[in-house]
Amino acid sequence: MKPTVAPFPLARLRRARQSEAIRGLVRENTLTTDDLIWPVFVRDGEGVEEPVPSMPGVMRRSVDKIVEAAKEARDLGIPAICLFPYTDPALKTEDCAEAWNPDNLSNRATRAIKAQVPGIAVMTDVALDPYNINGHDGFVENGEVVNDRTVEALVKQTLSQAEAGADIIGPSDMMDGRIGAMRRALEEAGHDKVMILSYAAKYASAFYGPFRDAVGASGALKGDKKTYQQDPANSNEALRLIERDLQEGADMVMIKPGMPYLDICRRVKDTFGVPTFAYQVSGEYAMIQAASQNGWIDGEKAMVESLMSFKRAGCDGILTYFAPAVARLLRGN
Repeated sequence: MKPTVAPFPLARLRRARQSEAIRGLVRENTLTTDDLIWPVFVRDGEGVEEPVPSMPGVMRRSVDKIVEAAKEARDLGIPAICLFPYTDPALKTEDCAEAWNPDNLSNRATRAIKAQVPGIAVMTDVALDPYNINGHDGFVENGEVVNDRTVEALVKQTLSQAEAGADIIGPSDMMDGRIGAMRRALEEAGHDKVMILSYAAKYASAFYGPFRDAVGASGALKGDKKTYQQDPANSNEALRLIERDLQEGADMVMIKPGMPYLDICRRVKDTFGVPTFAYQVSGEYAMIQAASQNGWIDGEKAMVESLMSFKRAGCDGILTYFAPAVARLLRGN
């Protein structure tokens, strides 16, 4: 039913905007720390906090420093962090075997966090690109990223992460059939409590550049990812991808990137009503930070406004590099 509004001056819509107290009473969406997942980058070494030049304020951290970041997240009320490894180039191979090594960076960081900060949820990334000498999310054969052999490898990676203690598995590879294969393997291995937050609608975007710098994948990538990541021109396809992943056993779904795809977030939430997340990716973060550092925008206000846009579009949560900054702001620190 379409809402009706009395004619002016009986209805003065500015009445609801006259003070902060009134605005708070009628506010439709609220951003809280419960909405945040903090993506963090883990690298080898000890006592290391290495800045990522294209992402001001973001660090690559050694495992001991990742544990400190997890403690910071816990203290700020951030419920989850997501691990992304910066893998030594010497460990990147054609067979990507480091992806399911029980002692790889991601698994070591997961075990360390669960041992010292057990209350925080750990999300891990499932894809082969951090371990692939070709820089792709799947195996490359004769210049083509192959699907079914890649899924077999992703299942091994999933099980290694679950055994390390991951609470949430985040498949970001966009191979067909991987959610069903992962879910069956988790169930058979007794990991029935492990959740899958599927990168179900991941677009072949220009906004990933700084992230690829952060994980060391930029130089390795040969070609592009358009044969498996989604065409930015498509919207209906995203709904088919979401529906498929839910039918295969995904608990939650994600749209990536975030702000350029708010229309997809809204369509997904309205259509399926499932826990819906968006990833405010590295390029989105870097643009806001760069404009702020140049004095072109108010960075703090732009940060909050950008995150509120996800809530307004129907998202239940957001992966964002702004997580600690906005959490401190929300807590008045």
